[in-house]
Amino acid sequence: MTTAQHKIGSGFGAHSTADDVLQGVDLTGKLAIVTGGYSGLGLETTRALTKAGAHVVVPARRPAAAREAVEGIEGVEVDELDLGDLDSVRAFAERFLASGRSIDIVIDNAGIMACPETRVGPGWEAQFATNHLGHFALVNRLWPAIEPGGARIVSVSSGAHHISGIRWDDVHWRTGYDKWEAYGQAKTANVLFAVHLDLLGRESGVRAFALHPGGILTPLQRHLAKEEMVERGWIDENGNPLNPSGFKSPQEGAATQVWAATSPQLAGLGGVYCEDCDIAEVAPADGERTGVRDYAIDPEQAARLWTLSAELTGVNAFA
Repeated sequence: MTTAQHKIGSGFGAHSTADDVLQGVDLTGKLAIVTGGYSGLGLETTRALTKAGAHVVVPARRPAAAREAVEGIEGVEVDELDLGDLDSVRAFAERFLASGRSIDIVIDNAGIMACPETRVGPGWEAQFATNHLGHFALVNRLWPAIEPGGARIVSVSSGAHHISGIRWDDVHWRTGYDKWEAYGQAKTANVLFAVHLDLLGRESGVRAFALHPGGILTPLQRHLAKEEMVERGWIDENGNPLNPSGFKSPQEGAATQVWAATSPQLAGLGGVYCEDCDIAEVAPADGERTGVRDYAIDPEQAARLWTLSAELTGVNAFA
């Protein structure tokens, strides 16, 4: 399989911040949608984009909490959106489209991680439904506002995609639920979504990217017991981050998604997975957890997932 998955020497790295990658980038007059843009990496992403001049729409499952979190940040508006509820996705998209505005950037940032077995909608596994299907439906419903401006769509994945590919025979974990493998599948879906969306959208000037932001302690860990994070070497017994664990700051964690959304270095590129503010290499065959696994950028699996997602959600802007 030939691939564009090769580093381009961006000049940035693991410890670059969102502000660093936006130096010299003027987003005045640009409109960005950042799901979950009021917490953790999302909040830092919102801050950085508005600082560079963008107007940011923050769709939030908890609008009141979101408005409180972004208070004082100029150029932000909050609206209601529950990615686990397709009626909520449709309602948000309809409200936005009615405003007549076009979209320059979409950052699919919101997500849940390693939650107890949870069912949403028609019995869908919550991580696959929220992290992937909700964003799939959102982007497809917003397509009339995305296509005219040649937007960039950024799908926030994770190094956890190494844990699992798509379980084609049981994507909703009807049997044998494992919270980490389910999370891994959802993160692989985020990459495959970007691969096929880029293929479909590039003639319109729309390009899509996926990325691993790095390890960051944020509210994403809310479903994990302290004991589990201690066992994994993330924190000590007092809840303090352990330096050897290699966690990034939220400002560093937000950098790769902001870089993917705005960098002129990526002009003419798309459908690739990024990490540490550069395009990642394909993961080595020895199983080392770095770069991107080949199954996550396989165009045939990406097309298959798109077809399945369209069937499940009933939405396909390209049908």
